[in-house]
Amino acid sequence: MNVLIGAAAGAAATVPMTIVMETLHEQLPGEPARPLPPREIAEGITIKIGVRREFDERQIQQLTLAGHVGYGAACGAVFALMAPRNMPAAIAAGMAFGLGVWAGSYLGWLPAIGVRQSATEDPSARNGLMIAAHVVWGAAAGAIIGASRGE
Repeated sequence: MNVLIGAAAGAAATVPMTIVMETLHEQLPGEPARPLPPREIAEGITIKIGVRREFDERQIQQLTLAGHVGYGAACGAVFALMAPRNMPAAIAAGMAFGLGVWAGSYLGWLPAIGVRQSATEDPSARNGLMIAAHVVWGAAAGAIIGASRGE
């Protein structure tokens, strides 16, 4: 039960996360005029497995959305296994977990498998945007999971 609630919370938390990403991408000084990381990752994966030419623009957009929401759901499922039971603690833990997801992904497995460069190569504005978005994801996921437990 906790895993399913966590997956739903993680998927739902991707909505405010994406709003933060899109808003900061448009308004943040120093933010590069290139696609946001979920798009870069979707394209990077299709290039890595040799199928990029088989996807048109609309399909890449759909793949980006599906991958982003799916990853959010998977991370939410994992977080639900360890989330504290009360709401304030779940929100705080979610924010820390979201930061850990950012670090593990953008400093860890994504560059390790050659899908995207390390966050150390991104401008500070891009890193700030992505850290803020992941903290928002964690707060939202924590709130949803905390609320589902009724404590």
